Amino acid sequence: MVHSCRLRTRGRTGNLAVVALALSLSACAALPVSGPTGSAVLKTAVRGTDAVPFRLVELSDVTTLPPILEKPAIVSPLLPPQPTDEVGQGDVLDISIYEAGVALFAAGSSRNIAAAGATSDTPGGVQVEHLPLERVDDQGYIRVPFAGRLRAAGHTPEELGGLIRKALHGMSQDPQVAVMIATTIGNSVIVGGEVGHPGRLVLTTNRESLADTIALSGGYHGDPKDLAVRVVRGTRDIEYRLSDVLSGSDRDMRIVPGDRIEVLRKPLTFTVLGASTKVEQMSFPSSEPSLAEAVAMAGGANPNLGDAKAIFVFRYVPQPDGKEAPMVYHLNMMHPGSYFLSQRFAMRDKDLLYVGNASANQPSKLIQLISQLFNPFITVGGAVRNSGL
Repeated sequence: MVHSCRLRTRGRTGNLAVVALALSLSACAALPVSGPTGSAVLKTAVRGTDAVPFRLVELSDVTTLPPILEKPAIVSPLLPPQPTDEVGQGDVLDISIYEAGVALFAAGSSRNIAAAGATSDTPGGVQVEHLPLERVDDQGYIRVPFAGRLRAAGHTPEELGGLIRKALHGMSQDPQVAVMIATTIGNSVIVGGEVGHPGRLVLTTNRESLADTIALSGGYHGDPKDLAVRVVRGTRDIEYRLSDVLSGSDRDMRIVPGDRIEVLRKPLTFTVLGASTKVEQMSFPSSEPSLAEAVAMAGGANPNLGDAKAIFVFRYVPQPDGKEAPMVYHLNMMHPGSYFLSQRFAMRDKDLLYVGNASANQPSKLIQLISQLFNPFITVGGAVRNSGL
């Protein structure tokens, strides 16, 4: 009786094992993977059967490396420095008119210089009239009592004083005019974003560079490689990496009045997918990291899943017609020379680094799956034998 019970148990266990084996074999084609194998990517490129056709470049020597990305051109050619004391649109002017003898302006609002403590060189009876602060309009003009509408923009304060004096000739007895810029708008720029003191900045020499302007605004916040600088001049704008500006290159352009500057937090990143040790989006460790650095940051090919012969970089490459074409660069890092090429391959923003799955790992995955399926039956069989049934 006991013997027949053992036979029935073993029979049921054996039948279940056969069913499990059949199911596992049928699942071979559906084993979980993290992406296509390297050979699958290469075959798809050759056949051109993918929904998004792409061009494949084999990185075999230095001639196959992608060209160095050109930096954006400077907004406009360098111009001679403009005078720093010229009046501009929006400036606020402080105008004082000095008169001797019969005063043209109302004596009630005037002040006698001699009574106010004038020096011995100042003639007695001189009257001074401080006009209300006058803003230069958008067309560059101001209005002065008895002188009318005068062009102020483009003149120095001394030149503007001479124009006012000439306009008052014949109405006042030899007036003297002093003009000072109380608030300068035309000789300033706007700086915003990740700087210490955002706001309006007056250019004191009109020879300030972009790096000078950022420094005068209190410096920047963060790592220069993670920051971008946008300069808007008129209807045009250009954007540089702050690390390029601070390197002393031609990106450190001269700033002119009216420019708008914004320091933006825009870290450069690349994405790692496939059978690598790490799968994530990573920030550039430097302004221009190499493929070797990117692979090292990703931990290389996963020793259990990845294929070092299948290192790919997926990238959209700008074309002469302004469009972008999908491009895939393939590097076989089982060749020692590939390590030298990887140090010359420059990563770009939004690149996708893909490590292909190794085809040889599929049988090992199947063995692991079968062992997981058989493990419960082995455990049950052992328990039955130990129970003496």
